[in-house]
Amino acid sequence: MKIFLVLGLFASCLSNDLWAQSSMKPTNQSATQTSQKLSASQQAIVTVSAFMAQGNIPQLTKALNTGLDAGLTISEIKEILVQLYAYAGFPRSLNALQAFSDVLKERKQRGINDPVGKEPSLLPADTNRRQFGTDNQTKLIGMPIKGGLFEFAPAIDQFLKEHLFGDIFGRDNLDWKTRELATISALASLGGVDSQLRSHLNIGMHNGLTEGELTHLVAIIQTSVGEKEGAAASQVWQALRKERAGNPSTK
Repeated sequence: MKIFLVLGLFASCLSNDLWAQSSMKPTNQSATQTSQKLSASQQAIVTVSAFMAQGNIPQLTKALNTGLDAGLTISEIKEILVQLYAYAGFPRSLNALQAFSDVLKERKQRGINDPVGKEPSLLPADTNRRQFGTDNQTKLIGMPIKGGLFEFAPAIDQFLKEHLFGDIFGRDNLDWKTRELATISALASLGGVDSQLRSHLNIGMHNGLTEGELTHLVAIIQTSVGEKEGAAASQVWQALRKERAGNPSTK
C-alpha cells in the first residue's frame, strides 16, 4: 500500500534540478515532422487523459466515446486510465474507470461491440523488478537518473523504478510514445507542474513524438480542455522549443 500512496505524488515530487538530467539529444526533425499532426485516435488520447486528470467526468464521457469511435481499443483506454493514477491520483483513476465501464455498457445496449484489443503480457515470475524498472527508466529518458531528490528521499526512487517504470511501463499493450502522449496531456491539464511537463515534453520527443505533434497537443488542450491550461502549456512548450533551437547539442 505504501508504494501506491507514494506513487500518487509522482507528478508533484520531481524537481527542475533532478529532471534537468533528462534533456535528451533528439535526432533532427524534418519540416514534415515539424508540421505533423496527431491522428484522430491520438487526439482522443489527449482529451481522455486531460479530462481524466481534471476529474471532469461529463467531458471525459464524451472523449471516451470519441476515442472508441476513432478506433482505440478497450484495452488501450483502460491502460491509459490506469497509468495516469501515478500522475493524477487514485481517486481520479477510479472515477475515470467507472465512467469508462458505464460508457461501454451504454454502447453495448446500442449494439456497439467495441474491440477489446491486446491485453498486457505477464512478466516472468523471476523478474528483478528493480533492475527491470531501472533499465526501462534509462531507456525511456535516454540516460540514467540519479542524485538530487532521489538521494533526499530514496524511497521514491525505489517506488518509481519498481512500480512506475517496472510494473506500469513494463506492460506491453501500449508503446512508450503513446504513454508519454497520455502523460503530457494529463500534466498539461493539471496546472502547477510546469517542471514535470517540461521534462515529459523532452521525454516524449526522445520516444518519437514530433514537434508538430506536440504543438497539436497543446492546441487541443487550449481549444478543447481550457484556455488557461492551454496558455500555460503553450508557454512551457514554446520556451522549451526556443531553448532546444539555441542549443547545438540538441540538433
